[in-house]
Amino acid sequence: MNASTLDNKHTIKQKFKNFDLKNNYNLVFSARKGIKPKVFYDFAATIKMSEKDLAKILNVSPRTITNYDNQQKTLEPLQSEHLLKLIALFDKGEEIFGSIDEFNYWLKKPFWKSGETPMHWIITHGGVDLVMNELDRLAEGYPI
Repeated sequence: MNASTLDNKHTIKQKFKNFDLKNNYNLVFSARKGIKPKVFYDFAATIKMSEKDLAKILNVSPRTITNYDNQQKTLEPLQSEHLLKLIALFDKGEEIFGSIDEFNYWLKKPFWKSGETPMHWIITHGGVDLVMNELDRLAEGYPI
């Protein structure tokens, strides 16, 4: 596999390389400063999710995001942190599953003997952490 193929496979890592997604301190520091709405729009497009659905996960209306963009304001720290955690989650998911499409499929697949899907969990910061832990378990070879 050549370097350009590898780069094309990890679109999250390339698109959001300005954020240190592996370091919680830097993630929180960036969130406290606020994230520009452009990051929201870029992320939605990259993960192939509608802006409406992503806004719902962040517990904010799409209109609010548009207003922030028009007024050149940053997202609030809680929304910024949630967005950065989601970017980190999708980065790990893309790394483990090989593509955003495969990771999106897994997010919608119910857990064994449960009607709950990982997508249900990511509406909270703690839920993102739980799904991240599940991805770590998968990466280590544990079934979930």
